[in-house]
Amino acid sequence: MIHAELSTEAHARLEAMRRNATISSIVIAFLVITLILLVLGFFFMDPIFKETPVLVSYNNNVQAEEVVETKKVSTSTQQKPSAPSSSSAKVIAANTTSNLAVPVPEIDVPTPSTEFGNGDDFGDGWGTGGDGGGGGGGGFGSIPATMRERCSKQDRLQRLAEMGGTEQCEEAVLKALRWMKKTQAADGSWSGSKKSAMTGLGLLAYLGHCETPMSEEFGESCLKAITYLVNLSMKNDGKCADNVGDKHWPYEHAICVYALAEATTFCKQLNIPVPNLPEATQKAGQFLIDNQHKGGGWDYAYDESGNRGGDVSIVGWHIQALKAMKHTGLDFKNLKSCANKGLQYLEDKQNANGGFGYTGKNSLHPYFTLTGVGVLCFQMWDKGSSSEVRKGTAYIEKNTKLKWGTPDCDLYAHYYEAQAMMNRGGKQWKHYNSIMRDEVLKNQKADGTWLSTGHGASPMYHTALCTLMLEVYYRFLPGTGGGHWSLCFEQSQEKRPTGRFFC
Repeated sequence: MIHAELSTEAHARLEAMRRNATISSIVIAFLVITLILLVLGFFFMDPIFKETPVLVSYNNNVQAEEVVETKKVSTSTQQKPSAPSSSSAKVIAANTTSNLAVPVPEIDVPTPSTEFGNGDDFGDGWGTGGDGGGGGGGGFGSIPATMRERCSKQDRLQRLAEMGGTEQCEEAVLKALRWMKKTQAADGSWSGSKKSAMTGLGLLAYLGHCETPMSEEFGESCLKAITYLVNLSMKNDGKCADNVGDKHWPYEHAICVYALAEATTFCKQLNIPVPNLPEATQKAGQFLIDNQHKGGGWDYAYDESGNRGGDVSIVGWHIQALKAMKHTGLDFKNLKSCANKGLQYLEDKQNANGGFGYTGKNSLHPYFTLTGVGVLCFQMWDKGSSSEVRKGTAYIEKNTKLKWGTPDCDLYAHYYEAQAMMNRGGKQWKHYNSIMRDEVLKNQKADGTWLSTGHGASPMYHTALCTLMLEVYYRFLPGTGGGHWSLCFEQSQEKRPTGRFFC
């Protein structure tokens, strides 16, 4: 038998080969595992590094890019809002006719031919030149506290219950908003005459229910309305009216500024990018301030030199617009002094009986229909305890009436009175609510509109005013500082802080 035995040197070489083979196997295995991990990472890591959407605007052939920060709010119970159609995602850039694309961030969010009144209000004086006398929820935490209460269905229903409303009020508001959505024109406007004013009122009704461009049901309609008003301001260098040759256009302008300013506040706080919205609001708002009459009011055609000096009806819309402008955070020059001059103008229009006249202390009608206008303006600027407010609300409590189809159905007067009396609170609000609420509810038509009141104005005008009246239970109003919270105390036994609108 032959016995072969490796030499010591050969054995060493064999062991070295084994070690090298083992090391090579380990290295190959490590590389294979690394390659597998890289392949898997390519697929699973992709969503994390998705590109953020880009907002692209075109101005005079110069392309500007603005990165839009998107929000993701995790929820397992809410549906993602439907995206607005491309038809509503256009606005006009300043001094050009180029389009601006409006991307819609993916955000999961919780669930007047129009004639306005009778000449002493937002009325026949528009078309005829008559100068007669008379008269929540999740995602909303950044909105000013006074506006936030309308943004949660639960909060709205709670406010309704506390403040003398009913679930029927909420149902009536939704019916009206759905009619508005159905009848809105393709360009985002409403009505065939005074479109800018009607669109402003419609947008205010949406915002009064906390409907924004991201709302699931009304988002697209809301965005189209904002876009229409933005286009109007940017094309006309801040003038918001269909026809600035009509001397009554300051009514339209003030309503549009009011709506644009509220929209700016909502969209800014909710990170909803609407191109040129702040710029349009800035232009239109500053124009409003700069064209105040030397006497403190605002006159027809913004005439600053005439002896007429304006009227209480026009002043009312401008004072509301100024307060909404203040909430935007935009830098408006002389805003506070403008508001103070407006209030000084109103001081001289109040009769000894508490009622507010049209251009003086007296009324050409048995009832001073502009009393709510004067009262609300003082309340909005933290003068809820003033003698003007006390005398004015006492006059309304004693004299106001609301009966459909009669001369006592002046919805323009009641648009203001509903807000003024709610803001006053206590027994005065309780008395007014007993007059207003059910009369409005029972006169809504099946399609969501309201019956004509005999003033000849458009259905959109009446419907917007009634909707805003029924939203008064929770809709934003600036704090009065008046401390009249007795009704709230009676119902909730919880002290409400002055400066928030609950009463």
